Amino acid sequence: MFQPIAIDTSDFPKIRRQGKIYVDKTAYFYKLITGDSDCYFLARPRRFGKSLMIRTLQAIFEGRKELFDGLAIAKTDWKWETWPVLYFNFGFAAMSSLDEFRSTFPGTVKSAILKAGGQYDASEPAAANFGNAIDSLSAANNGKGVVILIDEYDDPVAQLLDKPDEAETVRGILADFYRQMKDRTGDIRFLMITGVSKFTKMSVFSALSNLTNLSTDDEYATMLGYTEAELDEYFGEHMRAHAEKMGLSCDEYRAELKRWFNGYRFGKYSKETVYNPVSIGVNLSKREPSFIASWAETGKSSMLMNSIKRDDFLSIDMDAVKDVDESDFDVTDIRNLRAMPMLYQTGYLTLANYDMATRTYDLRVPDEEVRQDLATLTLSVATDQGTHWVTTLGKKLLKAKWDEFFTGLKSLYAALPYGPKEGDIQEFSFERSLYILLKSQAIRCTTEDRQANGQADIVADSPAGVFIFELKVDESADEALKQLKAKHYDAPYHGRNLPIWLIGLNFDRKTRHLLDAKAERLQEK
Repeated sequence: MFQPIAIDTSDFPKIRRQGKIYVDKTAYFYKLITGDSDCYFLARPRRFGKSLMIRTLQAIFEGRKELFDGLAIAKTDWKWETWPVLYFNFGFAAMSSLDEFRSTFPGTVKSAILKAGGQYDASEPAAANFGNAIDSLSAANNGKGVVILIDEYDDPVAQLLDKPDEAETVRGILADFYRQMKDRTGDIRFLMITGVSKFTKMSVFSALSNLTNLSTDDEYATMLGYTEAELDEYFGEHMRAHAEKMGLSCDEYRAELKRWFNGYRFGKYSKETVYNPVSIGVNLSKREPSFIASWAETGKSSMLMNSIKRDDFLSIDMDAVKDVDESDFDVTDIRNLRAMPMLYQTGYLTLANYDMATRTYDLRVPDEEVRQDLATLTLSVATDQGTHWVTTLGKKLLKAKWDEFFTGLKSLYAALPYGPKEGDIQEFSFERSLYILLKSQAIRCTTEDRQANGQADIVADSPAGVFIFELKVDESADEALKQLKAKHYDAPYHGRNLPIWLIGLNFDRKTRHLLDAKAERLQEK
């Protein structure tokens, strides 16, 4: 019987009590809590194990040794003393207004202080209570200090980025709260702050001059997420069973698993990438005959969705983000947010390369799972229409409902924005727009598929069939089909017992609209 997998949970004690798989990261945590620094900040995308790390650190400092039997930290000289732990989780669910924050925030602070053994005075602001709790709990601990763990520190601001005035007010309230630590660093035994973004004007960064940012630190690049070695150690049986269910050899399965879920790089110099832990948990536990894009299903990042500016978003070539300065990752002015740092911090882009000479980064889309979600998001932003419309269009293609597909495709091209310069990404070149549509439907496709006789513009490959596209401008769909047949672009795809479709599209150069389209099914050879 397989050891059960914990799906989408951050409750470390519960995982350990129930005997579920816990990928042991405690060697990293031991290094942190015994290192030269006492105060840390770590930014990671959503659903990447930040909360599980915080809860594990909480259990360590609460002296719950029994939960760590067999883990790396249990083999060290850690003393297992009990420390007062102030644990705050500011990942408020579906907070939509300043009033909601005002009513929720004091209760969250109060609960954390009381659980740590402190006192809460309702006549004082939450920030003042936080400062008083640090003083009193440290004194009660013989002056040895307190442990402060703050999870999702930026979420209250992120959820209100579409309301800048309210977001600024929330940031001010939080600034007062975080400022309580400024003159009390001597009473802080250990501090860990996690979030998705680094809001540089949040007072926590100016108040704590000794705050160590681990976000692109090579030594901790794989502290969250799963490495290839960790997959082998903890999930070997699950992967073998899933490969069998999918009808793939172990090597084929691992290659596809990597393409779908392993692409996140968090080290400036280290090129090692990690798997999204939630995606692995969902796919290996459900064990369906195909991979599930669960990252998208866990919900869009409020920070990204509340800050998208259409023109800025569409101006980025997601496959080639070059020469990004490290300061560009930080969020400074919440009234003038830029898409690139939002996409990076929410996980739609990740590190691809670091140039030591220019001290700049290149970014890329991490993996297939994220690429699909990004494609859907891009089309919905570009056309100002919801994702359901895009999704139904892709399904019409797979079912070969050509009249409906071509009608929808014409509407799509008519809705796309165009920039003033040829080649600008806002132009949404005909080929790229179709490619994004296909990727949003989990259809494996290539552009300019190179073959001996030339190259097809787009080849889409799915269990429903092979779809070979040729795009023309100011010619005709018949001419496109004629070229497809003459060049025999279909030759490599015969013998697979799948329908093969040739699709010709013709566009108008001036209007950029799709004028006519035709599809023809080939007979199997």
